[in-house]
Amino acid sequence: MTSPNVTFSITPEKIGEKLGKNITLYILNCNDANGWWITGYTGQTLATDLYNLLSPYFKTTVLVNSTYQLGVLLNGTALKGETLRDAVLINTFGEAVPIPAGYYTSSGVGYDSSSRSYARYAYTLGQRVKQYNWTWVSIVGYPLYYVTNTVFFAGTQNGWGIYGMRMIGRDGGEGPSGLNAFLRGLDSQSYSYNSGGITGSPGVVQFNQDASYYSNYYGVYPSPYQTSTRALPTSILSTYHLTSTEIFYRVNNWIAAATYRHTGGGALTAIGLTRIPDIRVTVLGLLIYYRPTIYRSEFGASGTSRLVTLQLSQQGGT
Repeated sequence: MTSPNVTFSITPEKIGEKLGKNITLYILNCNDANGWWITGYTGQTLATDLYNLLSPYFKTTVLVNSTYQLGVLLNGTALKGETLRDAVLINTFGEAVPIPAGYYTSSGVGYDSSSRSYARYAYTLGQRVKQYNWTWVSIVGYPLYYVTNTVFFAGTQNGWGIYGMRMIGRDGGEGPSGLNAFLRGLDSQSYSYNSGGITGSPGVVQFNQDASYYSNYYGVYPSPYQTSTRALPTSILSTYHLTSTEIFYRVNNWIAAATYRHTGGGALTAIGLTRIPDIRVTVLGLLIYYRPTIYRSEFGASGTSRLVTLQLSQQGGT
């Protein structure tokens, strides 16, 4: 039993350090975007919480404070001289994804004029994720279901009264087209518009063995039981040449939450749970995927340890 003046220090390894890489963490904090499926929160408050939880694991953490800055990144330019390649980008806006005005809302890059949708933007995101070997993180729900820009879509609402966004697909509908297009971009398939939904609702899911172990290892403790209504099917693994690092046990070939790594580079972390979001699941999922080492040290004055003997027989022990 240690003396009260003994302290413990926990120092996390920086992600990428063992490989000689300086991996940047980008957290979307866009002041001109609104979120969906993040009931009780805003993207900006979630960005602050994620910064506090994850920044110790990265050498560089950058808050992306506007859709304009997001556009700069997508064009291949760092914001503050940080390393752009191999970065992690966390979308804090739930099922909505911020979209920069101008270039990324123009026809052929962000806007698909033939289907009158912004699925082309999701396709471009998938291409950039592969090109720069990024990990794109969706914290809850159906990824890329809406696009949001409170200036560009100032008079548009998503069908539920949240202005500054619209469903990503044809004429402000058909939200599944976004994820379909993203996966095609990530897999270097040609662009095509597909509005078919691919998620399922397996219900209550349970941490797998890795998640239970690393929850204790990293000291991140979301509930090991969660409700999944936006799980992805195992079929996407072969269709889009992906491998998966999963958080929950599969239920009838549904994957509730995982990081999907493309064999040619780039990854998508999709947390297909119902609202309200528990960002600790996102944090745990990324830590399971990257698995940084935790270094623990003990500090204290010499000669201060004490030995305590418990005489349990006096209390009914044996």
